[in-house]
Amino acid sequence: MAKAELHCHIEGATPPALALAQAERYGIDTSRFIRDGQYAWEDFTSFVESYDATANLFRTEEDYALLAETYLTGIAEDGAIYSELIVSPDQGDAVGIGADAYISGLAEGAQRAKVKTGIETRFLVVGIRHFGPERVVKAAEYAARRPHPLVTGFNLAGEERMHRVADFARAFDIARDAGLGITIHAGELSGAFSVRDALDHVRPSRISHGVRAIQDGDLVKRLADEGVVLEACPGSNVALKVFPDFQSHPLRALHAAGVRVTLNSDDPPFFHTSLAREYEVAASIMGFSDAEILGMTRTAIEAAFVDAPTRQRLLSAL
Repeated sequence: MAKAELHCHIEGATPPALALAQAERYGIDTSRFIRDGQYAWEDFTSFVESYDATANLFRTEEDYALLAETYLTGIAEDGAIYSELIVSPDQGDAVGIGADAYISGLAEGAQRAKVKTGIETRFLVVGIRHFGPERVVKAAEYAARRPHPLVTGFNLAGEERMHRVADFARAFDIARDAGLGITIHAGELSGAFSVRDALDHVRPSRISHGVRAIQDGDLVKRLADEGVVLEACPGSNVALKVFPDFQSHPLRALHAAGVRVTLNSDDPPFFHTSLAREYEVAASIMGFSDAEILGMTRTAIEAAFVDAPTRQRLLSAL
């Protein structure tokens, strides 16, 4: 089945084998965050630490090209025709190559994957919530300059329990005025109120996660009425104990209520999942039919931050 993904953090998509190879190249001890060939963490805080340690294993443009090419080629082999990657210019600065070289390397990898498989890719520049509003404004200003044609959207991620959504309204205004697509992490670690705040203060066309909206029936109806698309990541939600298991996950209930939902992998190897597994879980555990799952893929392409000709070409591929 053709697949499409709107929500994947590129550093969080690093296969452990690639992380280990990078660590060997740079002489880095990985025992703190990789054990028995798997990422090691216990809760959200330690997950972020493990994620950051992995991200710092990539230090050159070619490193980032290899990362993007590896991930995109892999999901294309599993049927993906489209992927939006969440990218952080702050990470380029953190490793010392700068934001432009960081984006350029990832774009080179995306192009290599496209040549090999045909997969289409776009980038969402992300501001990191726990870095504070001013740093997020700087990320939005960087995205608004359109540093590469593949940059088409803006997101806010990080520790959802820090700061108010309203604190980031200026950053989203900057991105919106530049014509970028808007999405925001909400309704994952924080409850339904964070989804409502996102709708009120940011006015996104999509919400990253958003699944805890299920706690508020009126909010679920609002999401359905306004056509806001949820970038659902069931495997991530279960791994982080947002919900105890797939049977308890509200994706089926949200879909039945008319909310537009999509399937995504978030940080796949950290959560022992993949885009293909998310599709498999939707079918085998959540009970979605092939037609319903194909409808989610169609929704993802309809909600993608791409130009009209690209969207039509992707829809035709379904």
